[in-house]
Amino acid sequence: MSFEGSPELSVVVPVYNEEGNLLPFLGAMARQRELHLEVIISDGGSSDGGIGVARGFAKDAPFAMTVIEGAKGRGAQLNLGADAARAPLLLFLHVDSRFDDPLALRKAVDALEKARRADSRVAGRFSLCFDFEGAAPLPYRFYGAKATLDRPGCTHGDQGFMMGSDFFNELGTFQSVLPLMEDTFLAERVREKGSWILFPARIATSPRRFLMEGLLPRQSLNAILMNLATLGHLSLIQSLRQSYRSQDAAKRLELRPILRPLKLNMAQLPRRERWRLWYRTGSYVRSNAWQIAFFLDVVTGGAGDGKGGSFLSLHDRLLGRLIDNWAGNCAAALFTWFWFQATLRLCR
Repeated sequence: MSFEGSPELSVVVPVYNEEGNLLPFLGAMARQRELHLEVIISDGGSSDGGIGVARGFAKDAPFAMTVIEGAKGRGAQLNLGADAARAPLLLFLHVDSRFDDPLALRKAVDALEKARRADSRVAGRFSLCFDFEGAAPLPYRFYGAKATLDRPGCTHGDQGFMMGSDFFNELGTFQSVLPLMEDTFLAERVREKGSWILFPARIATSPRRFLMEGLLPRQSLNAILMNLATLGHLSLIQSLRQSYRSQDAAKRLELRPILRPLKLNMAQLPRRERWRLWYRTGSYVRSNAWQIAFFLDVVTGGAGDGKGGSFLSLHDRLLGRLIDNWAGNCAAALFTWFWFQATLRLCR
């Protein structure tokens, strides 16, 4: 099917062995209304029939559609898809994402264009919910609520990232060194160079990786990576590429193959540098203590979209300031050191 004119929005979707999720995703995109869009499926060398499914759908798709193939790696696939995009606006989306509102993308484009009239260095993301039958368990409600906050470490790729192609190119594209968290690192570059807005629509995403790998080990790994990235020490975790699995092969995440080499690499650092690394880790952990307060807001029903409740307010006004010092950093560093050692022992 041919389409005249340039699309308003290019939707870039990285896939690897996602044959079972492609048709539901493309069907959901077909239900979006009042928007001229194109969908770019960026495949990373799948061994299933996903490419055939995508190309078969493209023949009669109600929107422009391109299927491209490249090397495996979500960051590289996203960059390849962005290079092929024709629209002035880009939306980076996961294949297990869904919108209930058929005008979700239309509303998002309008909101972003309005914000861009004041400053082109702006990106938007959707409110997030996890696709459970019935009410989502408390940890998932917490992560969904946290994703609406405009704070470091709260914005992730399963919310969908929409921005101008000019701003994306200025940011320097997705990192492709690590096999995960390329979206989180880009989100923080957006926060450094520009700003985020929250779209009026909500996006639903599958909790499948958390359910397969385990919520606690997955979030522990994410926290370790964010800390090392913040401190400029990602080189200490070189074993991650070999330890991480693609979505189709995901199973219970074992932290020991990742933490053990990390411990050995840290032990090779000069003592002063090692102590400094632990102290700065304590500072990073202490700076995230607000999440405990926000969790209490979620439990008590005091959190709303984009804001916390009385517990978070108390932390920001008083408690956070009381621990923002040398003693607070040292206490957090000691706590983290004990957690690290205990986790290594439990993973044996």
